[in-house]
Amino acid sequence: MKAACHLLLYISFWGCCQAAQADLVVIANSQSGIEKLSKDEVINLYMGRNRKLATGVNAMPLDLAAVNVEKAKFYAMLVNKNLPEINSYWARLMFSGQGSPPLQVETADEVLDIVGSNKAAIGYIERKKLDKRVKLIYDPTQ
Repeated sequence: MKAACHLLLYISFWGCCQAAQADLVVIANSQSGIEKLSKDEVINLYMGRNRKLATGVNAMPLDLAAVNVEKAKFYAMLVNKNLPEINSYWARLMFSGQGSPPLQVETADEVLDIVGSNKAAIGYIERKKLDKRVKLIYDPTQ
């Protein structure tokens, strides 16, 4: 009985997390000229494999601060990695001189402000925070 309760609790938690992950979307400036990005394009930008947007502009991916639930959900959704794995990945790249991580910001409101005023910036936020300054360019549910 106890094992069944633990399993039920785990399944409920997993379902809750999956729904929360689906609420995160990637955004760009509404005047950026970018219509959509594929999952691979988002991965390449956020993992430092590609530095340019499709428009030819140098990308400025924004990342939430080091300890953030949304950040953990984003990387779990995007590359199925936890934050210590992401931090280790960037530490290796930085040590070898092969790249630097996305610009760190503190809040989703800061992401919206920067993306809303910079055509090169992209970021991730909860879907419910979308506003007219930005447009959705990657939706993991589609």
